[in-house]
Amino acid sequence: MPTRALHQQGVAGTGLSVQEIHDLVGDFVEARLPRHERYWSYYRNPMGASRDGAVRGGRWYRLAQEAGLPPRTTGMADGRADAERREVVIENDIGWRVQAMVDFMFGKPVSIRSEAGDPTHAALIERVLEAVWTASGGIALLQDVALLGHVHGHADLALRAAPGLDRVGANDDESVVAAAAEHLRIDVVEPRRGVPITDPRDYRVLLGYVLRHARGDGLEVIGPRSWAGLDHGRVAWEEPLRWHGGRVPVVHVQNIAQPFEYSGQGEVEPLIPLQDELNTRLSDRAHRVTLQSFRMYLAKGIRGFEHARVGPGQIWSTDNVNASVEEFGGDASSPSEDQHIREVREALDKISGIPPLASGVVQAKIGNLSSANALRITLMAALSKTARKRVTYGGGIARMCELVLACLHHAGVLATQERDRRVRLTWEDPLPDDVRERMQAAESKARLGVPPERILEELGYAPGEGASVMTPRG
Repeated sequence: MPTRALHQQGVAGTGLSVQEIHDLVGDFVEARLPRHERYWSYYRNPMGASRDGAVRGGRWYRLAQEAGLPPRTTGMADGRADAERREVVIENDIGWRVQAMVDFMFGKPVSIRSEAGDPTHAALIERVLEAVWTASGGIALLQDVALLGHVHGHADLALRAAPGLDRVGANDDESVVAAAAEHLRIDVVEPRRGVPITDPRDYRVLLGYVLRHARGDGLEVIGPRSWAGLDHGRVAWEEPLRWHGGRVPVVHVQNIAQPFEYSGQGEVEPLIPLQDELNTRLSDRAHRVTLQSFRMYLAKGIRGFEHARVGPGQIWSTDNVNASVEEFGGDASSPSEDQHIREVREALDKISGIPPLASGVVQAKIGNLSSANALRITLMAALSKTARKRVTYGGGIARMCELVLACLHHAGVLATQERDRRVRLTWEDPLPDDVRERMQAAESKARLGVPPERILEELGYAPGEGASVMTPRG
């Protein structure tokens, strides 16, 4: 992302003036926003009203992925209708693959464990984190983060603290948990709205963050010192950030780490060319089938044949010994076309790592392996990619937990040392559980001397269970 020369203070302590912030947002809107819009449209493939359907007798709607089809199919060139529209077939392979990836990431709850040395203090920290994440949306919030990250390559989390956090009067554990849940919120920032202000010397360091309003030209600027609102080129309001310890309360989460880039690697971008090719070939096949699906007859020497009915039991007669009826048309087999479409689908499988089996479509025998092992082998690419993403998403969750605890510490609600704010995440297996295998593994670990508390924790029955980000919204 572009950066600007630093000043001493700037808006909200970001080091940038109002004009420089507007220039930064303008660069983002011009260079990056169109790409993000395209990624989202290919994932959602939304339906829009057709401007020429009523005139040309076509469908009343158009789909977003039609933008990748050639003019010979859509009949559109440079945004205007120049030719007859042919049959259009859109099969959104990107959408279900992205949904499957999100299910692999956050289809099951993620447990957050405190690494504080004191067990009693650790238990309180886990309850506080549980309350904050649950109040912010729980597993639904994480699924939103994963969806945006998979589509755009990254997503950001912002921590909002309500006024009066330092005056809650938290005297016991219950009041601490209640105060955290009431005054702190974790919001996900859509990449189409968030513009980072990065350090020109280190792209990983955030000096501030700009939120674009969905409507109008208003902006919100988050800095290490305050949270400010800009309207019509001036600072309309500003709220100090007293409880964040001089940190910008924003956590950046990459989908897949990308060296030397703020944005990570998304899942939609590499699939777009193959999606366009698949839709093009499906549309071509539909056009060919339409032209060849009806049998036609060429009659010679039969008077009035153009008025004759064609159907079972019909008899045509003539005295012309040279008369003939020739049949032509009908859908003919095209092996090369079928093979090409099959190879495009296989390429989508390889690039995404998500085969049709991940969505429950079994196309062939899995083999003689047990069901769990067979699934793991078949879904090896998806499981490997999920494990890789757990590093980046898990790191973002852990950093947000540290920010929450730091905010409560500076507000005087829950005192913690910096080492007490570290957490570790426990991820569940994305594949269906095999209860017998898990119990056999637990018995084997018990015979090896593994502590019972750890075995119960792995089975999900640990006493004093830690924060589990799983509560749905509402």
